[in-house]
Amino acid sequence: MSKVLHIGISSLRIFLRDKSSYIWLVLMPLVFAYFMGFAAGGPRDPANARPEVFIENHDSGFMGELFLETLGKQGLRPVGEKRKENAKRGLTIPEDFTEKILAKEKGVFDFFKIDGEDDQRSFLAQVVVFRAVVAFNGYIVEYVTEEGGDAELTEEGLRSMMDKANPVELDARFAGRKPIPVGFNLSLPGNLVMYLMLNLMVFGGAGIAAERRSGILRRLSINPISKIELLYGKLFGLMLLACVQIFVFMLMGQFVFGVNVGENLPGILLTLLVFSWVAGSLGLLIGFLIKAEEKVIGLSLMIALPTAALGGCWWPLEVVPEYLQKLAFAFPTGWALDALHQLITFGGDLSNVWYQIGVLAVFGIVANGLAMRFFRV
Repeated sequence: MSKVLHIGISSLRIFLRDKSSYIWLVLMPLVFAYFMGFAAGGPRDPANARPEVFIENHDSGFMGELFLETLGKQGLRPVGEKRKENAKRGLTIPEDFTEKILAKEKGVFDFFKIDGEDDQRSFLAQVVVFRAVVAFNGYIVEYVTEEGGDAELTEEGLRSMMDKANPVELDARFAGRKPIPVGFNLSLPGNLVMYLMLNLMVFGGAGIAAERRSGILRRLSINPISKIELLYGKLFGLMLLACVQIFVFMLMGQFVFGVNVGENLPGILLTLLVFSWVAGSLGLLIGFLIKAEEKVIGLSLMIALPTAALGGCWWPLEVVPEYLQKLAFAFPTGWALDALHQLITFGGDLSNVWYQIGVLAVFGIVANGLAMRFFRV
């Protein structure tokens, strides 16, 4: 056991001497998590997502503008032509919207469906628009009640009604415990899983290949150390490397990105450690199979990036076709992300992810067995 610890700690120490390695270990993953998080909605609450609706406001009066403000207050995200493709629904306010309301006639707008299938966001948009209509009519009724039936509707008067504190608040959320992950709740675990897979495969495989080429493994093998101790010493070093990356991500996630990792930290750490065992074992296996470092790096990239994308690291699995959702669970990245989303986004605890952790352990046992079978010095 002491030999395994010594090999692992020495491997980590050698790696940390190379300051350029910190770019791929810490800097690049966090930069990607930051920009992907904002692209996916920024620091938003995934259980109370704001659906996007494409808006065309042809009204030059104040009623159209106030109605759009009401939509925003009720939880809608009005978007223009540039983000139209992200919206499931559209809303057109006609030119005479203000004129008709001031004339005490029915103001009508067009709420339409944009091409695509209905999903949670589409149905939520309908609910929010309905709430906004009720709220907007409520502001008008409240103003007329206070000022009298003959009072003229003014922008200042309606704004005063809108700015009043509501005695009752409605908090509308997705039913159930599985909202679509958005913002940093999507990007932080996704990038951590992707870069753990990528770094452990590249650094583990390339390190083994380099030591085979230089004869270091051969010299180590003539010492009183077994093949199992040598293998697990190298794997322990990769696990320590993963712990450095996990620690930085957990710290930044909790205090910078606003992702609640502290509530279910034991489950998150256990999931990530088991996944790191899988990724590290795959890296060692590739290093034992291939002696050329550049080929090891190329193969690792060819494996890590597609499995990250298919596993849900780049986008929520909820938005892809059903066959791709099932395909994600052919890879360890899919199981790791499913467990992390259960713990971070869906409100689950350790009891909800034992199955995912068990499947990851099976991946690890298989990868360990193959690495032992193809052990080369």
